[in-house]
Amino acid sequence: QVQLVESGGGLVQAGGSLRLSCAASGLSFSTYVVGWFRQAPGKEREFVAAIRWIGGSTYYADSVKGRFTISRDNAKNIVYLQMNSLKPEDTAVYYCAAYLSGASLRFRIRSDEYRYWGQGTQVTVSS
Repeated sequence: QVQLVESGGGLVQAGGSLRLSCAASGLSFSTYVVGWFRQAPGKEREFVAAIRWIGGSTYYADSVKGRFTISRDNAKNIVYLQMNSLKPEDTAVYYCAAYLSGASLRFRIRSDEYRYWGQGTQVTVSS
């Protein structure tokens, strides 16, 4: 039984910061790519960021580059998303997801390319 559990969502004012966590049970992230997606009401699910566990390579959507940072804690098997300089347009449900890493260096950004998903955590940024 594989479970991904997000935490850390909440309400924050524009310009503020929030840190999301993604913890896994039933698998080790060590051989996976772990990503964050978000979905606002009435909009498509959007790729945010991803990290390759081995080596720690990262990839970001242009909309969050320079503001968000994805990182990992090897000992705790947790992935974080540090969100700074938040904007109202960042408001969405944020999901943690993962897929088994292969030899390719390309980061997958389509939601249907990720096998495991968390339940989501709400992030609301007020103006």
